[in-house]
Amino acid sequence: MVLRIKKRRKYFGGRRWGAGNIKNARGAGDRGGVGRGGRKHKMTYLLVYERESLVHKGFAPWKRKSLNTIDLSAISKRVSGMQDSKPTIELKGFKVLGDGRLAKPAVVKASGFSKSAEEKIKQAGGEAVRL
Repeated sequence: MVLRIKKRRKYFGGRRWGAGNIKNARGAGDRGGVGRGGRKHKMTYLLVYERESLVHKGFAPWKRKSLNTIDLSAISKRVSGMQDSKPTIELKGFKVLGDGRLAKPAVVKASGFSKSAEEKIKQAGGEAVRL
């Protein structure tokens, strides 16, 4: 038995299906309920649950630098393997967070530090140097 798809099923999603002339259903207003097109009747939902999606103020800088993050416990693991009395670790493009603690004193050079990370590094007898 040959399985045939009905014509109405075949044309779903096509540009000619259910809109009459091709010129008629061009804009997003015709697709009410699909995605965010024609969302007039969904404004109450947007106002309650997705308020932040309605207002866009300012612009997004195209060269914004986002720093990677690393915490003190990961730095401590790196430092523990080094033989120096006060090893130096350089972390360009990283912000050091204060999670964990530093096992031995070290000079940590990074692009940014949280307040708690700077305090913990100084308490351990090390230095926090911004690049």
